[in-house]
Amino acid sequence: MAAITAVYTIDRAAMMLGISEDLLHRIAGTMDFEDGVLWVYDSTEDGQRGFTEFGIESVREILDDPSTLEYFLHDQS
Repeated sequence: MAAITAVYTIDRAAMMLGISEDLLHRIAGTMDFEDGVLWVYDSTEDGQRGFTEFGIESVREILDDPSTLEYFLHDQS
């Protein structure tokens, strides 16, 4: 695996992908470190998810698959 040189916060990644933060939160909740999502400690108590370049590409693959995207669009849990 190549060195991680950049991490995008969930709000920045959602903007880059042209989707809502809510949808990206639902997708990210099913992803692992191997998929390019990791935890970023920030000034908040809890921190937030972050995406590597590979993580952004992983989400794009999900968005390009109609059946997988349909699952996330209707998953309100």
